[in-house]
Amino acid sequence: MKIATWNVNSIKAHFEQVTEWVRAEKPDVLCLQEIKCEAQAFPAAAFEELGYACEVNGQKTYNGVALLARGKIENVVRGLPGDDSDEQARFVMGTVFGASRPVTVAALYLPNGNPAPGPKYDYKLGWMQRLKALAQELLKAEGPFVLAGDYNVIPALADMKRPEAWVNDALWLPPSRAAFQELTALGLTEAFRALHPRDSGAYTFWDYQAGAWPKNNGIRIDHHLLSPQAADMLVAAEIHREARGHEKPSDHVPVVITLE
Repeated sequence: MKIATWNVNSIKAHFEQVTEWVRAEKPDVLCLQEIKCEAQAFPAAAFEELGYACEVNGQKTYNGVALLARGKIENVVRGLPGDDSDEQARFVMGTVFGASRPVTVAALYLPNGNPAPGPKYDYKLGWMQRLKALAQELLKAEGPFVLAGDYNVIPALADMKRPEAWVNDALWLPPSRAAFQELTALGLTEAFRALHPRDSGAYTFWDYQAGAWPKNNGIRIDHHLLSPQAADMLVAAEIHREARGHEKPSDHVPVVITLE
């Protein structure tokens, strides 16, 4: 089972790039972030023609996530549990089929948090605590699950080209990294780093500004966190860097893991 995550930075703006990549790579599961549309505006019919079921948690103009899978998706949850007042569309989860056993997969778009400190950063840290609480509940079931998406967290120095540019950014601030480490401390495995422990320069995001892509001024913020049962199934993890070289690309690229 190939599980891909991709912040597409507007499914409308990058529809052709996304569908072209899906046709070529044929992931079994695709987690999309920043679709930037309401559910009814998501091009579900086009993906259904490609063989995918679609579950969408959308929002006009901002945010929005989608979970796509070959075959059925069951036990769908829209919205990260823990705060009924949270109206931002950043989470959708369901059970997918196709590996050696059913796998629970969440597509998530963690808040950016800037400017920090401030209300947006407080929201980010609160969101991460809710994600931790969900992970703790999922771990009790002792089944395979994958939390995939744009975490808006740079885990380590090896995950950025210019550390000095991120010192005061919410993506790198110590509380952000500590919250991410709390997730892995639960027993979750960060898939790419588990298979590529010394691979520096493996970025997933390059800003549109200041020639970041030509200069390779990137960061790695798109991750798959795996339960122990899913980690036991992990055989591959790769970043599709070439997608950033598209004529009109998203500023993120797909990250794909394979479970067997």
